[in-house]
Amino acid sequence: SSSRRWLNLQEYQSKKLMQESGVTVQRFYVADNSPDALQAAKRLNAKEIVLKAQILAGGRGKGVFNSGLKGGVHLTKDPSVVGELASKMLGYSLTTKQTPKEGVKVKTVMVAEALDITRETYFAILMDRACNGPVMVGSPQGGMDIEEVADKSPELIFKEVIDIFEGVRDDQALRMAANLGFKGPLERQAADQIKRLYDLFLKVDATQVEVNPLGETPEGQVVCFDAKINFDDNAEFRQKAVFAMDDMSESDPTETEAAKWDLKYIGLDGNIACFVNGAGLAMATCDIIDLHGGKPANFLDLGGGVKEKQVYEAFKLLTADPKVEAILVNIFGGIVNCAIIANGITKACRELELKVPLVVRLEGTNVQEAKRILSESGLPIVAANDLDDAAKKAVAAITRK
Repeated sequence: SSSRRWLNLQEYQSKKLMQESGVTVQRFYVADNSPDALQAAKRLNAKEIVLKAQILAGGRGKGVFNSGLKGGVHLTKDPSVVGELASKMLGYSLTTKQTPKEGVKVKTVMVAEALDITRETYFAILMDRACNGPVMVGSPQGGMDIEEVADKSPELIFKEVIDIFEGVRDDQALRMAANLGFKGPLERQAADQIKRLYDLFLKVDATQVEVNPLGETPEGQVVCFDAKINFDDNAEFRQKAVFAMDDMSESDPTETEAAKWDLKYIGLDGNIACFVNGAGLAMATCDIIDLHGGKPANFLDLGGGVKEKQVYEAFKLLTADPKVEAILVNIFGGIVNCAIIANGITKACRELELKVPLVVRLEGTNVQEAKRILSESGLPIVAANDLDDAAKKAVAAITRK
């Protein structure tokens, strides 16, 4: 199957998966219109309610809607105002420090019971290459950036290696709970939550389940307040239900299209399109264009096992971008056969009737044959000797226009 961008789940979807594995989360409902949001708020029958706009980008709390409402997360003790608040969220765009300038349109809101947190801890389960399997990582210092804790007080980070064949042992779960600072009856409760989180980790083929914070309430409940789940793309064939939840609406349509063909594409705001194999080379190509006074229009990584069809599709994506005024191809053929690339390029140029200057630098496997294909094609392709030469020629092609 094609490698796709990582799976994106909305907050409520992750919490639903957790609920299904018996993990304790806040009680919540999801609504896509304001009357439903109001009903949900009344049905919750909670002391305090939190209303959250569901978008993938972070920084929701400090975001602003184009309806004039400030903040994508609202707390209230009065359920009757939830409908009114939801009506200023649903159908409007929310802009946060992580969204595009125009923001992201909110289609669903989560109406949840707000709980007080007396203490915040950090807990995660992840696949660790060094241990050849899953590892639990926890810290009594939760609710903040875990990297910061690891940096400033590494003695507050606790690890337990999990044997994939026997799972999380009782003594491991209890030891982790104690290390997280859960005391008395809460220690057993936290240990049970840890075991259930591991069940979830296995059940959905996760590569990581991160709970920050795993908190404690004044009523003596251990609750997962926020979780991030990462999934293994290779498990898509047996995780159909999970992958069907993928929310692509916030992904760039070009990036989604590129992923279909196994291409990694990231749009930038310049005018020279880059077509490269390998992420490192792609970054170097962007840098060197910059160095010569040009601006890259994108980052496009072909990866290793290139087929002629991919070359064609890649060109189709690049030429569809109106900002593109020149294309620079930079291929270093190790695994990649340069002749396949050359054939793909000439076919694409003919069929797509390429209107912009094209500079090509090929090096490596079968390069002589590739250069012959290009020079005999009769197409206006500018050959370059090395990367520096290619970047200069691409920048010059634009300034000449």
